[in-house]
Amino acid sequence: MVGSARREGDLRNYVLVTAAYWADTLADGASRILVLFFFYQLGYSALEVATLFLFYEFFGILTNLFGGWIATRLGLKATLFSGLGIQILALGMLGFAPEDWLVVPYVMASQALSGIAKDLTKMSSKSAVKLVVPEDSDSALFKWVAILTGSKNALKGVGFFLGGLLLGLVGFQTAMLILLAIVASALITTSLLMRGSLGYADMGARFRHMFSNTREINLLAAARLFLFASRDVWFVVALPVYLRSVLGWSFWEAGAFLAVWVIGYGAVQASAPVLFARRSAETGHTPTGRTAARLAFLLAAFPAAIAISLAANVDPTLVLVVGLIAFGVIFAFNSAVHSFLVLSYTDDRNVAKNVGFYYMANAGGRLIGTILSGAVYQWLGLEGCLWFSVAFVLIAATISLWLPAEGKGSGPALAPV
Repeated sequence: MVGSARREGDLRNYVLVTAAYWADTLADGASRILVLFFFYQLGYSALEVATLFLFYEFFGILTNLFGGWIATRLGLKATLFSGLGIQILALGMLGFAPEDWLVVPYVMASQALSGIAKDLTKMSSKSAVKLVVPEDSDSALFKWVAILTGSKNALKGVGFFLGGLLLGLVGFQTAMLILLAIVASALITTSLLMRGSLGYADMGARFRHMFSNTREINLLAAARLFLFASRDVWFVVALPVYLRSVLGWSFWEAGAFLAVWVIGYGAVQASAPVLFARRSAETGHTPTGRTAARLAFLLAAFPAAIAISLAANVDPTLVLVVGLIAFGVIFAFNSAVHSFLVLSYTDDRNVAKNVGFYYMANAGGRLIGTILSGAVYQWLGLEGCLWFSVAFVLIAATISLWLPAEGKGSGPALAPV
């Protein structure tokens, strides 16, 4: 009875954490598109635009490392509220600043804070899943993780569209203030309604314990790094700039296209348990490391096909639309499996530590991809970025072969979402 009451209390808090995470995700996606298009419109090159996000990704690595330690010592509520507060500060830096302050070093500083905020709130929400799902129920865990991750990416896509739309309607700084109001509302609501603690707090936790000593977590983190580098090396800077400069799309058209892709990507992630249900019903097992490896090897075919088609002068609009859909579907499956595996490999008391370490690798992949997205596009064009993507996916697939080929155990078939 006590355990049931604890889970019910955690469920209420988890709903609040998730809602706050959604608000932060919406603002984060919109602000990134606003920064990207605003500065590209001012005449910045693709490489210069990429440098604006350098600190965003770099501090994401540090945040996931130190954030896991902070959450272990103080609880997930502290990291959640800190993340929302820092996001408000980051948006305010851009929304209230005099126009002559909007130069590269200042914007990089604001993006650093935004990256810290995003990863603190993400770690809090992802870790909270482990606390509300019944123990020893891998199928339920997979379903809840997929729903959270999918909905997050759908809202990130909405943020892309919102950012492009607001830039055209109200301008850069007013748009930032609108986003600030959204995050501030989430912080006020969550702080007023949340009760009790969220997860465990261990004041005796030492920073040196934050590095995972679990083989499965380390391998999964390495695969995650290269998987996300393979996406961001062509998606973050190269693709939006290509759509704007080569295909001549407007800001809102490019933002809408990226938004639809990310929303669809999120929908596939959320539906992953349903699509894996038949296999689970037949075998009694949830996805394993071999599942991740097979998906990664399959994924490599799509950026290669896009690059070859562009080199053959096939209609670039058709190639990118069709290719992105195919790439997004398989990438979403692979990412959903990763997000399930990291929680499957850990336990309640180590969840913040292991999730923080895992997402530190995730941020590392985004950092590598972001830098190369601007640099490689400037030197080799979109096709060069796509071939880098192929190489990174193949590395992720090879690492995934070393993950356990069997799950922790059997369980009920995956329930429909």
